Amino acid sequence: MELMKLILLPLFCMCFHGHCADTAYPHKSTCTIENAKADCSHMNLDAVPTDLPKNITTLDVSHNRLKTLSSLHLYSNLVTIDASYNSLTAIEKDLCLSVSHLQILNVQHNEVYLISEKDLKNCFHLTRLDLSDNRLKLNGEPFSVLKSLTWLDVSRNKLKSAKLGTQSQLPNLITLVLSGNEISVLQKNDFSFLSNSSAFRVLILSSLSLKKVENGCFQAIARLSDLVLDYCKISLQFTTSLWEELAGTALRKLSLKNTQQVTLSNTTFQGLEKTNITVLDLSSNTMSKIAEGAFQWFPRLEMLSLAHNTLRHLTKDTFRGLGNLRQLNLQKALIKSHTSSLPIIEDFSFHHLVQLEHLCMANTAFREITEHIFSGLRNLKTLDLSWSITGLKTVTNRTFAALQESPLLQTLNLTAMGINKLAPGAFSSLGNLTTLLLDHNFINQQLKGDELEGLSNIKEIDMSINQQSISLTNTSFIHVPTLRTLKLGRALKGTLAMEPSPFRPLVNLTFLDLSNNNIANINACLLKGLHHLKVLKMQHNNLARLWKTANPGGPVLFLQDARKLSFLDLDYNGLDEIPLNALRGLSELRELSLHGNLLDQLHASVFDDLQSLKYLYLQKNLITSVQHVTFGVPLSNLTELYMDHNPFDCTCESILWFSEWLNSTNASIPGFPQSYICNTPNAYFNRSVMDFDPLSCKDMTPFKALYILSSTAVLMLLFSAFLVHFQGWRIQFFWNIMVNRMLASLEDESITEGRYAYNAYIIHSAQDRPWVERSLLPLEDEKFHFFLEDRDAIPGFSQLDTIVENMGQSRKILFVITEMLLKDPWCRQFKAHHALHQGTNPSFPSETPLSISLYQQEFAGEIRFECCFLANTNYQTQHPMALRGSYQM
Repeated sequence: MELMKLILLPLFCMCFHGHCADTAYPHKSTCTIENAKADCSHMNLDAVPTDLPKNITTLDVSHNRLKTLSSLHLYSNLVTIDASYNSLTAIEKDLCLSVSHLQILNVQHNEVYLISEKDLKNCFHLTRLDLSDNRLKLNGEPFSVLKSLTWLDVSRNKLKSAKLGTQSQLPNLITLVLSGNEISVLQKNDFSFLSNSSAFRVLILSSLSLKKVENGCFQAIARLSDLVLDYCKISLQFTTSLWEELAGTALRKLSLKNTQQVTLSNTTFQGLEKTNITVLDLSSNTMSKIAEGAFQWFPRLEMLSLAHNTLRHLTKDTFRGLGNLRQLNLQKALIKSHTSSLPIIEDFSFHHLVQLEHLCMANTAFREITEHIFSGLRNLKTLDLSWSITGLKTVTNRTFAALQESPLLQTLNLTAMGINKLAPGAFSSLGNLTTLLLDHNFINQQLKGDELEGLSNIKEIDMSINQQSISLTNTSFIHVPTLRTLKLGRALKGTLAMEPSPFRPLVNLTFLDLSNNNIANINACLLKGLHHLKVLKMQHNNLARLWKTANPGGPVLFLQDARKLSFLDLDYNGLDEIPLNALRGLSELRELSLHGNLLDQLHASVFDDLQSLKYLYLQKNLITSVQHVTFGVPLSNLTELYMDHNPFDCTCESILWFSEWLNSTNASIPGFPQSYICNTPNAYFNRSVMDFDPLSCKDMTPFKALYILSSTAVLMLLFSAFLVHFQGWRIQFFWNIMVNRMLASLEDESITEGRYAYNAYIIHSAQDRPWVERSLLPLEDEKFHFFLEDRDAIPGFSQLDTIVENMGQSRKILFVITEMLLKDPWCRQFKAHHALHQGTNPSFPSETPLSISLYQQEFAGEIRFECCFLANTNYQTQHPMALRGSYQM
């Protein structure tokens, strides 16, 4: 059974590893060519492709099954070759002969074994060579011909010695990597081959099991400035001798990461007193104790990293001697275990660090922030306490009082410290602070303004992700008018519909984040006074009602005062419409995001002011139609468009212009065409917009002309029918007038006088008929003959024709005007008008009067007023008894 397990376990591991590898790096079918670079990695190749462009300068054939690089002579311009993770057993001797410009060669993780001088003799321009993770065995002096090499990596090759040659070579080498080999002793002449390498500076000896260092081993590389011993298991005896050897070098940077330095005594680094080390990395050593005075041997040290250790106690003399230190990294250096109490940092623990500028204490845990814990940091510029456990709940005006001694402090990071309240004047001692980070806390209060008092130079405040527990007032930011960046995402509760706006004092604000606050009620003056605002983030709120046309009082146009906006994010707000003037005046807007809303029909000119738009995000809406009248302006200068996952209506009216734009634009369209899918009509359902055929829309041209022509004809016919139906009598009336005038102008004047059949045409109302018969008819004799409609009209003729014809055959037109006549519609609407035109007819004699007879004297004024439209130069008003004399004259 145990034997079966031993057989099956390796097989299972191989299959599992192969499956995971295939999943992470799927094989490609073709090489990717971009900017003179050919990427042929992960293609399961057995040979270098021969069909690539001849002018490529970079070739990546890593992660294949290559055994030789014989085809590279086809690409003589190559500068960089990456052949890592293959099965190469050697470097062809003619490689650099066929690729004479080669500068970088990576054959990491192959099976290169023997390497000799002839293999590299033509690599005159090679500057970087990576031979790590092979089975390297040096034959002679293989690197002696690499005069230009600056970086050499021979790590993890099971080398027993650091000696890579016996004679001086590599004159321009800067970095040598020997990590992960089987070197245990640094012998005296190991680095003698670098004696003439005047540029050599960096030696990386990580992951070695060093036991001994011989005297003078670094003598040949005395110019060494950087030494990396990360992950080396070194003893106290070894470090003592190593420090002595390094004393004669120009060492400035020493990295001892994860070297099991559990405790530092005050003599641990005594041997480095004569060096000029400026950077020391002691991170990841599970260090629990640092003796007082342990760093007194580094008077020139500028950067110290103690990150990822387990320190328990810092005293006022822990950092004694580091008066020149500029940066101190204590990230995760003090942590609380399940079985121990919180570490302690005493008052004045940093007072020796008078030149310290940057102090990082992120992710630490200590008992409390005492009043004088940060005393003495006169040059401090940055203090990072993010994600630390200190028991701090309320920030008072005494919490950071010691930082009043740090007039240069500009950044204070209090992210995720469990703070739940800011007391009045909490930061009053930090007058020069420019950045205050309070995000990821539990602040639950109403900001009245005095909490930020004293921050007279503040530029950025981040209070985002505070459990939506902060409420604002009109005076919340009254003491920070210099603020430029304000982040309140996922921090606010309550309403912002107040006047004046809480942001009104922030006249210099350029960045405002109000996202993820479920804001549903604001007013139009929200951004009033923010004339310099560039970025506004309001995604994940509930602004749908505010932009509805049916909103009481109309849509809330809260962007009207932010004319300088260059970035606007309104994602996931439930918006189903955009008011016509919502984006009016935003001519400098470069990026607009409306992702994840319910937008469908948009006003034709809603985007017309967005001439500077470069990035537009409209994916995951309900947009069906993309027409030129709406999107012509914003898409004209676009760099990137995101409009995928919309239910497009692939018809000529909705998508024709958009389809043509997609096929001709130079803009980047991620997700096209696979995520641009038609929803309607059925012929294109679930097909890409790219499948839409624009040529099908050209067949609609004649039908469109026919539609316009037929529609015009039908409308004209309807108009004519309604005109004749309601105004036919008026048309006939004016037609008769025109005909009679034309005929009259053709008649001879001698004939005109003899054409009259009647002396007068009497117009009267039906109620006045008895008076006419009693008063006017007796005037008739052999010389006078009147036309009375009731008496003389020929039966069967239309009333209009009778009036027109007989009025034209009468010398005079006589009105019997009474109150009844004025109410007679025939008189007012036809007879009077025709009589007026008859009186102005040029065929009538100019002296012919138009006589009006009054029936009742008391109505004279009213009658004159009512009949003034009949007046002309021959207008007369007479009584019946004077009528006969008038006619005789």
